[in-house]
Amino acid sequence: MTKIDYKKILEEIKPSKSEINKVKSLSNKLISIINQITIDENINAETVLVGSVAKNTWLGKADIDLFIKFPLNTSPDYLKEKGLHLGYKCIKKMNGKYECRYASHPYITGLIDGHEIDFVPCYNIKHPKELKSAVDRTIPHTKYVKKNLNHQQADEVILLKQFMKSIGTYGSEFKVGGFAGYLCELLILHYNSFEQVLESASTEWKPRYHIDLIEYDNSPLFNEPLIVIDPVDKNRNVAAAVSLQKMSEFVAASRNYLKKPSTLYFYFKDVTAHLNSIKKEFTKRGTKTLLLSFKTPDVPIDALYPQIRKTEKSIVNLMERKGFKIFGSDSWSDEKKLVIILLEFSIWKLPKIKKHYGPQLWFKDDQEKYLKKYKDKAWIEGDRWVAAVEREYPEVESLLEVSLTDIKIGYLRFGKHVKNEILKEHKLTDLMELLESNKYNNLVLTFLHTYLNKNEILWR
Repeated sequence: MTKIDYKKILEEIKPSKSEINKVKSLSNKLISIINQITIDENINAETVLVGSVAKNTWLGKADIDLFIKFPLNTSPDYLKEKGLHLGYKCIKKMNGKYECRYASHPYITGLIDGHEIDFVPCYNIKHPKELKSAVDRTIPHTKYVKKNLNHQQADEVILLKQFMKSIGTYGSEFKVGGFAGYLCELLILHYNSFEQVLESASTEWKPRYHIDLIEYDNSPLFNEPLIVIDPVDKNRNVAAAVSLQKMSEFVAASRNYLKKPSTLYFYFKDVTAHLNSIKKEFTKRGTKTLLLSFKTPDVPIDALYPQIRKTEKSIVNLMERKGFKIFGSDSWSDEKKLVIILLEFSIWKLPKIKKHYGPQLWFKDDQEKYLKKYKDKAWIEGDRWVAAVEREYPEVESLLEVSLTDIKIGYLRFGKHVKNEILKEHKLTDLMELLESNKYNNLVLTFLHTYLNKNEILWR
C-alpha cells in the first residue's frame, strides 16, 4: 500500500496553534462572563466547554459549544428562560449578534469575533436515568472522550472526520444521515487509528454490525444498520442516525482508498456541473424526469429535511401504486427560497384501460354484485372474474397535479409545513423543458449533476 504522509496532511487540515490558543482564550472568556452573571443574579448554573473544541478534534473554523448546566430540580421553563437569558447577556457584553434557535431543545447562537457560539441550557446529570433532554448527554460525552482519547488518537479522529467530509458521509443531521463527530471519536477509541477503521469497515462491516466499548452486550436492542453502544448510556445507539446509504458509501470509499491510497481523499473533490452533459445524459437515459418545486417552509433546518424526504417518499409510493415506475428520485433545497423534488420515471404513460380483478366465481353473492357493476366488461380468467375498466390517470402528470390539490391531497403523506407551501403554490416542470428555458441557477445544475453522478466523490 502506498505510504501516505499523514503528518503533512494534519499540518494542513488542523487548526494552527495560534488559532487553537485564540479559540480556547475566547471560550474561557465567555465562560468567565456567564459564570460571573450567574453570581451577580443569583442563578444556580455553571457553564462548561463541550464538543470538538473541548476534545481537540475540531476541523476548519471552530464552532464553540458552551453548555449551561442547571441542577436536576430546575423546572424546564426556568432552565429555558435563564439559559437563554445568560447566553443573550454574554453575547451582548461581547458586542456579538444573536439568534434563538429551536431544534428538539431551545438554545441561542451568537456570532462573536468571527466564531459561531452555541449557548445551550441543560441539566447536570450524573447518570443516564436522570436524562431530561437529548442534550444532557453532551457533557458526559465530552468527559468520556477527554478521559480516554490521547493526543495521537485525537489526530486520528481529525483524519477520519476529514476523510468522511470529503466523501460526503460526515454529519448526523437528517440532511446527511451520516457519522457524527462523537461517533468518529468512539470509532478511533475502538480501532485506535484512521486506517484501522477503514480496514474494519472494508472487510467486516455489514448491516447490524455492532461495536460495544464497555461490553454492555445489549446490541440486540437496536435495529439500525450500524450499532455503536454509547459508553455513557447503554440504551442509546450513537450510530442511530447513520443511514444504510451513508454506511455503504463509507464502506465503498474505504475500499477504494485502501486499494489505491491518495492524499486527495482528504480534500474536497472539485465537482463541476455542465449543462450540455446533463442534457445529454438525461436524453440518453430515455426516461422522463419531472421537477416539483415550491417555496421553502419557514422551519428550522433540522425539521425541513425530514418533511421534504417524507413528501418525496410518499409521492414515489403513490406513483408506484398507480402503475407508474420510478427509476429514481431525489430532493434538494437552498434552505431559503426553493425546494425541488426530482422524480425520474421509466414508465410515465399507461394504457387507457386496466384490469380490475374481482371475486372467484365460487362466491356467488360477490359474483352477482361484481357483474351488476361491470356487466359485459367482465370475463373469467381461471376461476376469477376480471373486468376492463378505464384508467383514471393514464399519464403521470395528471395524477401528480391532482394529488397536489385540496381535492386529492389525502393520497399523500406530507410534512405539514411542506403541505402548506405546496397547496399555496407549486410548479411541476419537465426537466428538459427547464434546461432549455435557462430558468435555473448553478445550484440546481449541481444538484442534477450530483443526482446523475452519485458515486463521483467516493474515489479519487
